Amino acid sequence: MKKLILATALAAFTVGAWAQGAPVVAPDTAAPKGTPEADKARLEVSGKVQLDFIYDFNRVDPTWKSTLRPSTIPVNCPGDAGCGKDGETIFSVRQTAVSFKGFVPTEVGQLKTEVSLDLFNVGGANTAFRLLNAWGEIGRWGAGQYYTLFMNIDTFPNTIDYWGPSGMSFIRNPQLRYTAPLGEGTQLAFSLEAPNAAIDTGKASPIAANLGLQGRTQYPDVIAKYSMDRKWGHADLAGMFRSVGWESASTPDNEPSGAKTGWGFNLDGWLNIGDKDRVTGSLIYGEGIASYMNDGGVDLAPGAAFQAELVKTVGWFAYFDHTWSERFTSSIGASQHRQTNTDGQLASAFKTGTYSSANLLYKPAKNVMVGIEMLYGRLELKDGSDNDDLRVQTTAQFKF
Repeated sequence: MKKLILATALAAFTVGAWAQGAPVVAPDTAAPKGTPEADKARLEVSGKVQLDFIYDFNRVDPTWKSTLRPSTIPVNCPGDAGCGKDGETIFSVRQTAVSFKGFVPTEVGQLKTEVSLDLFNVGGANTAFRLLNAWGEIGRWGAGQYYTLFMNIDTFPNTIDYWGPSGMSFIRNPQLRYTAPLGEGTQLAFSLEAPNAAIDTGKASPIAANLGLQGRTQYPDVIAKYSMDRKWGHADLAGMFRSVGWESASTPDNEPSGAKTGWGFNLDGWLNIGDKDRVTGSLIYGEGIASYMNDGGVDLAPGAAFQAELVKTVGWFAYFDHTWSERFTSSIGASQHRQTNTDGQLASAFKTGTYSSANLLYKPAKNVMVGIEMLYGRLELKDGSDNDDLRVQTTAQFKF
């Protein structure tokens, strides 16, 4: 009888312990002793599991078939990646993601950190983990990899396609940032960011092949942004200066070499309409800033006499996010990135990428969303040749 009672108690303890689960320990998230609000230290884990089911009425570069990027639409067939008979079914879990955020009170203020990853292995067709953000903030300072200061992630429309509007600025960039609050919902921020030089050798390609011309990033990109929060919405004005350089990798003195000063401005934000709707968008103008655009273009290209020229960029997007009810929402809008091609670029150079979408999203329960979205993209090249793509995407998303 005693053995039976002991066995029953042991079984109950085992089941109870299993049901309760093991504690999660994050020793480095603990606040130092005596720190104000030491009990506020915490580690947050969040993420989502997502399946995208896409039917593409046309085709894109198979490396990028899980999303719609206008620059990946084939124009010259046969020849371009993605050429083939129209119609393709695509299943993807590449938007599945996980994020770890830490909040640690310290003697000089709260330390905030974030490490996030998703399965969208950029530039490759395989599903694999990819670093998104690796970021830390304390006081007014931030450092690591995060959304460039030139953009505002909160303006991103409520689309279910992964890549989003072609005409907006969107990159995650290693950087050092300083933010100064100005009071009354305004602030001024500055950043030094990792440079990149996207160079098109164009008609100079035969010469460039012998010279081994490559981009040179001698100095960091410098960005400043003024932000304003009001009851009507939000506005940002960001400005950038950057050195876009080139050099020879095949000559003893690395000549020819040189650099041009790229520059650009981005006005973005949103306008609240009622309590739940908004119009969001941006307008971008500059030269040598394609590295900061969401899709398409180059920073530097040859002119008529093969001299280096900065390539002009104009980008914009406008979206309307609407709430139908507690469970139904929609987002509809359009975007474009347009470059002014130089005389020395080839006929096949990127000129214009156009993107538009409309969706209906349904949330049957907390952290569960299903939706359907129509997408249209168009790519135009320097010589005026073009092609478009139409697709429909359905998505099931489960957040944790």
